[in-house]
Amino acid sequence: MGCTPSIHVNQTGLVICHESEDSNSHIASYSAAYHTRVVKADGTTETSSGVAVTSLDKQSAFKELIPALTLKQGNESLNIEAQTQTSIRIEMKSTNNEVSLGPMKLKQKTMSILLVFAKEDAQSDGFWWAADKIGYKCYIAHNPETAMENYLDKHPDVVIIDHRNSKHFDAEALCRSLRATESSEHTVIVAVTKRYALDKEEPSFLPSITAGFNKRIVESPNISMCMNELLTLEYGEVQSRLKLSACKAVFSALDNVSDAVEISSEDHEVQYVNHAFERLTGYSSEEVLGKNSSEIVKNDRNRPDLNDTINSQLKKGKYWDGIYHTRRKSGEILPSHCHICPVLGQGGKISHVISIKNSTTDTSHILKESTEFNLVNGGLHGVPRRKESIARIHSMTIEAPITKVINIINAAQESSPITVVQALDKVLEILRTSELYSPYFAQQNMKDNDPMTSDLVSGLVSNVKRSLTPSYLSDVNSNSSGKQGHHSHLHIPSPVTSSLSQVPDHIQEILDKDYTWEFNVIELEKVTNKRPLLYLGLKTLTRFGICDFFQVEESVIANWLKLVEGRYHSTNTYHNSTHAADVMHASAYFLERERNKAVFDQMDEMACLIAAIVHDLDHPGRTNAFLVNEKNELAILYNDQAVLENHHSALAFQLTWKDDSVNIFKNLETDDYKILRQNIIDMVLATEMKQHFQHLNKFINSINKGCLKMDETSSMSGNGSPDSTMMLNQLSAPENKTFIKRILIKCADVANPCRPLDVCKEWGKRIAEEYFLQTDEEKARGLPVVMPVFDRKSIRIPKSQLSFIDVFINEMFESFDDYCDIPELISHLQTNYQYWKERDEESSEKSEQENLPNGTTEDDT
Repeated sequence: MGCTPSIHVNQTGLVICHESEDSNSHIASYSAAYHTRVVKADGTTETSSGVAVTSLDKQSAFKELIPALTLKQGNESLNIEAQTQTSIRIEMKSTNNEVSLGPMKLKQKTMSILLVFAKEDAQSDGFWWAADKIGYKCYIAHNPETAMENYLDKHPDVVIIDHRNSKHFDAEALCRSLRATESSEHTVIVAVTKRYALDKEEPSFLPSITAGFNKRIVESPNISMCMNELLTLEYGEVQSRLKLSACKAVFSALDNVSDAVEISSEDHEVQYVNHAFERLTGYSSEEVLGKNSSEIVKNDRNRPDLNDTINSQLKKGKYWDGIYHTRRKSGEILPSHCHICPVLGQGGKISHVISIKNSTTDTSHILKESTEFNLVNGGLHGVPRRKESIARIHSMTIEAPITKVINIINAAQESSPITVVQALDKVLEILRTSELYSPYFAQQNMKDNDPMTSDLVSGLVSNVKRSLTPSYLSDVNSNSSGKQGHHSHLHIPSPVTSSLSQVPDHIQEILDKDYTWEFNVIELEKVTNKRPLLYLGLKTLTRFGICDFFQVEESVIANWLKLVEGRYHSTNTYHNSTHAADVMHASAYFLERERNKAVFDQMDEMACLIAAIVHDLDHPGRTNAFLVNEKNELAILYNDQAVLENHHSALAFQLTWKDDSVNIFKNLETDDYKILRQNIIDMVLATEMKQHFQHLNKFINSINKGCLKMDETSSMSGNGSPDSTMMLNQLSAPENKTFIKRILIKCADVANPCRPLDVCKEWGKRIAEEYFLQTDEEKARGLPVVMPVFDRKSIRIPKSQLSFIDVFINEMFESFDDYCDIPELISHLQTNYQYWKERDEESSEKSEQENLPNGTTEDDT
């Protein structure tokens, strides 16, 4: 039978009416869709999901609607005059309470509550009226679906679930569903349980706690009891979660600052490290958490009694400040300014120890160790993640004299007047444009004097240095600067062409993944019968708008790719067209990083992609040193200098200009062709490993340090992001773009250790086999053996991979990551390094067991 409509006056001045056949509750009736009919003071109605919280402009509006309300609870009656807001509530609490978390001041907003009761009864009414009197926002749902919907919509602080009867829904299942959502860690979930007689055993609440409940309340419809419970929740659990939420902000801030932060227990057990700590030490947080902090970075560079001195200061409640040497995972030892302080807990005892290592530049070779230079590498306002490249460059075992000069100048700038700083900036610009970056090796400083590493470096890098600046380089700079950067060459992607649309489905399925770093060129090699460069090249070049840029038909591009791929030696295990396709894919991936898209124009993109395609053209599968030793005609032609690199670039242009049907350059204007050609030649020559450290030093000193300096200025002034106009103008300068493009193709050329593990392993086998064949031929012909370690009878492939990564890969990719943010590559690199390290240890153990010191097993590969 129907009941007289009941009226509820909300604390905000809303009158909510409902008609209910099942309940005499004084709360608005909610349908399964959670709808209520809200009657406003002006007489209009509004349907909404939940209770809208608004305020009436005039209290007198209530008098026109209802002169008074009568609430009944048990046998008692409570008359509430509807004349004022305060007559509806008792002891109305203030909202937005201030909560302290250490020095932080937090604002606790009005608490919101979601009631989940299958049917409204005295208990749900008790919570509703208690919430209304205190001033909390309150919502109600009658089933799990509606509860979940409104939980995700309203994000209540407290959810109170009826756990007295499982007839209508499973309270624990609902709790688990709520806990599965992302925001549930900030929610207090309460169970309302039955009241049992004193002589009856009460069931355990542990299963409910396991399901995710934080608290239980024994049923009692008494409004005062409900009010006390809600107040206890607000000032207890809810307030605690507000503090925990603030702690997340603190940790987020710590993860974005430049200093390495470590938090440990009083026993020095590591409990937290930030991203800067990971970058400084090379360890991930998972590797150090729970470990003894002093053991992780232990080395012989610190005084033997240093730890005792630090602990003595901490026990006195004092901090320790000074230079502390940190051992990285790779074995490097870096000095840093360290501040260690205790955190006192109960009884004045130490509860935590905070260690803050400041990223400093160590110029111990040229300055006293106490000289420190603070680098602002991080910030909280959108500054990209930046690492300690500058600290690393000073600890490199390979260092050029010009690097020392630049470090001294940078140090002098720190405390110089502005006029001196400006003058020294000009000096630096002059130094960075000169050919002064060729490094020398401190052989005695090679890592552990490892013969594998020494042979590898000797085979790939020599101390020979080109003394003259090549004409093509000066032409690049002069013509580029005179052409105003060529930003008129916009990137206009070509439409999908007919030949691309005719690619077989099984090939297209693999090509569809080419935009990801996980793309597997080895699979493409298999399905294309060793012609991956044609298919991947056509798709990639089309994506970058090559037809529009060169103003040629797609058939010309396809013919050119076929010609180029045909001149790669398919019999080579490593230097073949699959490697060229792999390098092109990596180059395209790098070009699509946000910073590169902002710096490069389409002319630069075309130069990068074409250079990647031809960078090993007609490679014989032997090294430059081999060709020089056998007095090969190419070595004689190019005077033993960058023999193969000169050959690759020269042959690429010779083949392209021989036939109009393959000539992709034929419609370019003379000036554009000249600049493009010079850029392609420069990038191909940059792949020569003899010049590796020269190019890396230039990149770090001109690009990484320049970005850091501009980031610092931008962050401190609050004027724009790091990719501001000033920074882009600086990076887009012709010479800086040349440095970036050289490192880009170098990273693409040797990116195998940064590929997914299965691809990395395959490339490791292939390069080893190619070096084996060279060693076999050198021995058979009586030629000098360039890399004796690559003897198939004694080689440990994992060891060779570790040496190559340590010497050539780590520094370069970390620096490139600083510049354009490639965390996925760094992650793969760390995984692969660990894999090779484990395989090498297994191989060593097996060799020792078999008493074969240089033995190897099939597992090594």
